[in-house]
Amino acid sequence: MALAPEFLPLRLGPGADLRAALEALSAAPAGLSAFVVSGIGSLAGARLRLAGAQVETEVAGDVEILSLAGTLSPDGAHLHMAIADAAGRVLGGHVGYGNLVRTTVELLVVQLADWRLGRQPDPTTGFKELVITRTSTGPGGAA
Repeated sequence: MALAPEFLPLRLGPGADLRAALEALSAAPAGLSAFVVSGIGSLAGARLRLAGAQVETEVAGDVEILSLAGTLSPDGAHLHMAIADAAGRVLGGHVGYGNLVRTTVELLVVQLADWRLGRQPDPTTGFKELVITRTSTGPGGAA
């Protein structure tokens, strides 16, 4: 029988590193496999890898998180976010380390009880890509 997903509302406080905190949540021994389905809040600057870029872009000054989504696995996180600066300019990309919470980040994470998410190198992309494995028997199939 398939297990229902578990919804985990979270808050990260001032000074927390957004990506590191989420990866710690999914690290062993818990080995959380989850999707970040919603995230808002504020950062004291941001570090994003923009589309097609090889290095991260640093955004100085206070920014607001407009949207945050991605996957969490024991093998790491894959997170994207859109941010806005004080002038309302919007920028988005892949979340790096060093995105420090300014006041708060509020998140909804959905843990997948019947599934294990992982990341493995994909020779076609050159990146570690998502690998999905069913861990329990669900309707119409075995584990």
